[in-house]
Amino acid sequence: MATHGTRGRSGGRPTLEEVAARAGVGRGTVSRVINGSPRVSDATRAAVEAAVAELGYVPNTAARALAANRTDAIALVVPEPETRFFAEPYFSDMLRGVGAELADTEMQLLLIFAGSDRERQRLAQYLAAHRVDGVLLVSVHADDPLPDLLSQLEIPAVISGPRSAAETLPSVDSDNYGGGRSAVEHLLARGRTRIAHITGRLDVYGAQRRVDGYRDALRDAGYEAGGLVEPGDFTEEGGRRAMAALLARDPSLDAVFAGSDVMAAGARQALREAGLRIPEDVALVGYDDSAIARHMDPPLTSVRQPIEEMGRRMLSLLLTEIADRRPAASRGLERHQVVLATELVPRASS
Repeated sequence: MATHGTRGRSGGRPTLEEVAARAGVGRGTVSRVINGSPRVSDATRAAVEAAVAELGYVPNTAARALAANRTDAIALVVPEPETRFFAEPYFSDMLRGVGAELADTEMQLLLIFAGSDRERQRLAQYLAAHRVDGVLLVSVHADDPLPDLLSQLEIPAVISGPRSAAETLPSVDSDNYGGGRSAVEHLLARGRTRIAHITGRLDVYGAQRRVDGYRDALRDAGYEAGGLVEPGDFTEEGGRRAMAALLARDPSLDAVFAGSDVMAAGARQALREAGLRIPEDVALVGYDDSAIARHMDPPLTSVRQPIEEMGRRMLSLLLTEIADRRPAASRGLERHQVVLATELVPRASS
């Protein structure tokens, strides 16, 4: 008489067929239960789960992934130099959100940097081999070829903010226009009238939308918005240079909206080098509401965007895309563009 334990009839690991025989169901039913399908009755599910426990059956996840043409891996691709990734809280917050959402799955996360042409070429070869089930793209520039490559390869992908208003890939972003507008409206309410703006890189659509919000808020209040905009690059040094250029252009400016907290830190340095007090002489507002904002002296007023939540939503959207295996052409423009609200957090800098 055969005995059942942690070893199957063959003396090796229990098989799917042995679980099916013990539960009195078909192999396909066992597979559905193991994969969490809702198309199984409660009684059948209980019988299969009891058989799994009695036999000590452990699913072969590698074999399941291979049979389903899956790798059970996704890539978080950052088309920036590693130095920027580790210098800016935005990226670590995004990674934290992705990781928290991924914790409830069996998927593995690969972090890939693609800040140089060589790294992009190597990544293109890796993706062409279909070694991941999907890709999260963070910090995408307008001319980045990676989104189009992913579309051509029909690899599911979600990006952190559209490349333009005509974006076709699924994206998750914050309300950059509303955030820029709220920053300026806050400064106007504080009695500031000569408000400058240090932009992020303008090949990033989110940075363009912050500029739009800045300009519209000033125009609606009856102020000219043309001459006090200076391009930055989301770095501290870029913020310092932009602030110095703005002061040279108009020493009478009384407020600055920086497109990131990191650039606001650079702007603060330039203001202090010029002998100007914050906020008495020049009010300062940043963007992101990162730890930098809370630890600055004085603490920085900043526009909070829910970066961790953006990471969570990006992964959730990507898992939906991976589950939907219809060819991209058959889906047409059936895409998801998620925009999350921002919130201005007032502090002593304004």
